[in-house]
Amino acid sequence: MIFEHNLKTGRRQELIDITALVEADLKTVPSGEGICLVFVTHTTAALTINENADPAVPYDMLSKLAQMVPENENYRHLEGNSDAHILSTLIGCSLCIPVEQGKLVLGTWQGLFFVELDGPRQRRFKVKLLVG
Repeated sequence: MIFEHNLKTGRRQELIDITALVEADLKTVPSGEGICLVFVTHTTAALTINENADPAVPYDMLSKLAQMVPENENYRHLEGNSDAHILSTLIGCSLCIPVEQGKLVLGTWQGLFFVELDGPRQRRFKVKLLVG
């Protein structure tokens, strides 16, 4: 079963907690064990699992990523978003999360984040559930 979610991002770079959206997808299938695959369909966005308890963590992550891959370098890509392409590659475009008893297997402080790297934009991501 595949689900598609649409997001409207508000800033050039931001982390959006999508844990509840993915958990809602899981509630529509019979409880079981398996795998949940989350995939972003953009080359200037990414997905990550990280702490979702303290809003300072996403801020710190974006701040450090901007230091590592600055927006304004001597990039050749004419669209002006090479930093977003590079960061998307470094962070990754998919997540694979185990499912047990119909729930995502996440640590106490973990959440799933959509990482906007070239917004604001209309974005989408897909969720594939292999649960039985």
